[in-house]
Amino acid sequence: MLKKYLWVFVLSMVPLFELRGSILVGQGMQLPLLQSYIVCVIGNMLPVPIIYLFARKVLEWGKDKKYIGKFFTFCIEKGHKGGEKLKEKAGRGTFIALLLFVGIPIPGTGAWTGTLAASFLDIGFKKSVIAVLCGVLMAGIIMGLLGAGVFGAIFAVA
Repeated sequence: MLKKYLWVFVLSMVPLFELRGSILVGQGMQLPLLQSYIVCVIGNMLPVPIIYLFARKVLEWGKDKKYIGKFFTFCIEKGHKGGEKLKEKAGRGTFIALLLFVGIPIPGTGAWTGTLAASFLDIGFKKSVIAVLCGVLMAGIIMGLLGAGVFGAIFAVA
């Protein structure tokens, strides 16, 4: 059982997969939803402070390097695009925009991208982490409901 929780925890830290995929994996492994949800949230949030504080600096450093430059430039562009989308849509409501950006589970809008965008927008550390945490909690609830079949049951009745 511990191996399953460890697997879900590690998966929730992986970019692109994050909490959204790990919640569904946990349900596929027959883990209790609440415990799996808590493990996934912790795993997904663990890299957030590191991303906010260091990712931008590392990406800027590596963008002109021979072997990693193209990938780092791609990441910088993704962070800028995410940040510009947030700024464009949010205006002064960047906290809510960041929360929704992370919280609505569509590809490319998880904690990693949201945190990177927040660092490029120079949104404060504390504000960014809280917005991302709220977004991760929201995405986890949505994915838990999807995985549990609640939405499928609602649409079957309707």
